[in-house]
Amino acid sequence: MIEERDSHRVERDGPLTIITINRPHVANALHPDASWELAEAFDQFSADPNQWVAIITGAGDRSFCAGTDLKYRASFGREPLPASGFAGLTKRFDLDKPVVAVVNGAAFGGGFELALACDIIIASEHARFGLTEVTHGQAALGGGIQRLARATNQRVAMELVLTGRQLTSKEALQLNIVNAVVEHKDLDMTARRWVKKILEAAPLAVRASKQTLLRGLDEPSLAAALDNQEYYPAVKRLRASKDAKEGIRAFSEKRRPNWSGH
Repeated sequence: MIEERDSHRVERDGPLTIITINRPHVANALHPDASWELAEAFDQFSADPNQWVAIITGAGDRSFCAGTDLKYRASFGREPLPASGFAGLTKRFDLDKPVVAVVNGAAFGGGFELALACDIIIASEHARFGLTEVTHGQAALGGGIQRLARATNQRVAMELVLTGRQLTSKEALQLNIVNAVVEHKDLDMTARRWVKKILEAAPLAVRASKQTLLRGLDEPSLAAALDNQEYYPAVKRLRASKDAKEGIRAFSEKRRPNWSGH
């Protein structure tokens, strides 16, 4: 099933949601209305118990997302974004379902921030990345500065933030910013293969693992992270789930588990 909106399209393939930014005439740059539309798409993904993993990518071969549509801003000024941030994702901190960025081209400014807000980044060999805001008299205040500093070392992050220098996908891989770089023709196939592995795991266990990893980084110490993890909502849901029992039962019976997401 495919849903078309002005800024994007949404395809649901079993438990997988594929969101494609569809503004190729402006290199998939986003104006505020597009971010509000994408926020709605991610709201629906988050709320649907039958959707377990999301992919976000860009239409065409040139650009994943070139960030903010600056021509639109020059004409209409700065307009408010949804509470969940640029593209409805960069400030969405309560989503425990995994999101995979499939970067098919340029990811600049807010587009790089969008990719960094995802859990896994798979990039085409001709993808480019850059927090280019300083070259336009702006700053990357959509989470890009903070996430980049967490993804790579401080010195590298500072250089990239202060200069706006663009990275090749291979450089991004070497700096631990992306998970994989593949030939462009293999990008979709590779993304599907990664997603398939996630979907083979128990969905509630995946969500508990994501939430534990991210919240653990914000705990004051490793000891606090270990002590507090049992109170995380996704962990409590996992502990009480049928899937937790099904996983142990399937292992003991030497068969593939039948995950229900409950």
